[in-house]
This record gives sequence, C-alpha cells and structure tokens, in this order.
Amino acid sequence: MPSMLWAPADAAPAIGYGLAVTLSLNPRTTALILIDIQKGTLAMPLSPHGAGTVIANAARLGRAFNEAGATVALVHVAFSADGRDRLSQPVDAPMPIGNMPADWSDLAPEIASLSADVAIAKRHWGAFHGTELDLQLRRRAIDTVVIGGIATNFGVEQTAREARQLNYAVVIAEDASSSIGDDLHRFSIEKIMPRLARVRSTDEIVAALRAQ
Repeated sequence: MPSMLWAPADAAPAIGYGLAVTLSLNPRTTALILIDIQKGTLAMPLSPHGAGTVIANAARLGRAFNEAGATVALVHVAFSADGRDRLSQPVDAPMPIGNMPADWSDLAPEIASLSADVAIAKRHWGAFHGTELDLQLRRRAIDTVVIGGIATNFGVEQTAREARQLNYAVVIAEDASSSIGDDLHRFSIEKIMPRLARVRSTDEIVAALRAQ
C-alpha cells in the first residue's frame, strides 16, 4: 500500500486531510496567530470568504482562545513612512503599491478588541522571519499554532511554512482565511497546506479547544 506521505493531493479532501482526522488542541501549548486582518487587506476583493466572514470567524477563534486561557498573537503588516523597509527585489509580478491611507495597517475593530498576548508588526509575508514571534511563543512553551487571516496563499501560507520549519505543529483555519481569488485560496488550501498542516474549519478548531 502506498504511503500517505506520497499520496496525490488530489486524492484527499481539503478538510480532515491525512491520517490525523480528529483534532486535539491543548490550550496551554497552542497559540492562535491571526495574520493581517487589517483595514488595508480587508478592502481587497476577497474570496471565497468575504471580509465579513473572515472577521467573524477570526474573532470567534480569538474569543474561544481567550476563554480557554490560550495564547493569542495578532499580526499586521506595516511599513515606515518613507517605505524604505519594504522588500524591493525585481520580480515579474510585483505587488501593486499605491498611496496607503494612514489607517491601512490598523486591525479590524473586532480583532483589535481581542485580548492579545503577543502583537507583531511585520514587513513582509511571513510573521516569523525578522520578528520576535518565535521567541514569544517558545517562552510560553507553545508547540502548536492555529493560523488564519489574509491572504491565504501569501501571509498565511508563508507563516505556516516558517512555523513548520521551526518545528511547530500547524493548523490552518480555512474559513478564517481568504485571498484575492477563489483559485488562489483553493490551490493553497487543497494542494499546499495539507503538506504543511492540518486544515480545519472554525467550528472544528473551537470544538477541539473546548474539549480539553
């Protein structure tokens, strides 16, 4: 029988992928990381989950983690006024950069109102590289991270990749994440994330957290 490690991604569903179908989360060693749920990203044409859905599900996760006494990390992307801390390598499809309003990096009110143990400002896609996120999580004895936010195939996926390489177990909150196109979200969720993480719904994550 072929190993699941080499099974085609097409053969597995996006939710409940792999061998460990039942999700178990220890509130003492699990952290929620919410990525870039801020005014600038929420103004983009998000799909398949609209801005309201992402905010509602992310806020629900945050409240559940708060109630369980689990760690919550809120991450946003921000740049200096002169923009000199942005990445500037030549690429074929650069991210469009216009004049950003002053509140572009402000978290959605529903997210900002959560009780956060860790607040991270990043300058690129991933939340670990160049920040103290790993330090803050390890000081709290965290070994598992639940990640959601915007955009699925950019900030969320990159943070998941970094977390896995740092030896964290990763869970992706599928319906608390979205991108700028159904195809971009689906490709990440169905083809990439199952190799990095367990992909679950907000309902499944909250139930697993409360079961402890």
